[in-house]
Amino acid sequence: MAELFKNRMPAEKATAEAMIAGYRQLIARAHARGVKILGATIAPYGGAGYYSPEGETQRAAINKWIRTGKEFDGVLDFDAVLRDSQDATRMATALQAGDHLHGSDAGYTAMAKSIDLSLFR
Repeated sequence: MAELFKNRMPAEKATAEAMIAGYRQLIARAHARGVKILGATIAPYGGAGYYSPEGETQRAAINKWIRTGKEFDGVLDFDAVLRDSQDATRMATALQAGDHLHGSDAGYTAMAKSIDLSLFR
């Protein structure tokens, strides 16, 4: 499976620091215009064709920042909703579409039900 993604991998891998810097730009731009901005954690992807331990480390660091950084106006914790209770690097089998990357109908339903609608007021 990894061979399928070999030629699709970026020359440089994004780091948690670069991703967080990008999120901070989006937050600043939204807030400068009086727009509320919500952050969503990155779902687990263990088992996907391009999963790597280094990528998992970056994902975990980004998610920790999203949850604890207090820079977004609210957090949608899709990682917590989708992850397998036995292996936090993977989506629960029933909640993923078979590629270990995208949610199933049940996964997307669980994500939707997890959203606190008061965040949109």
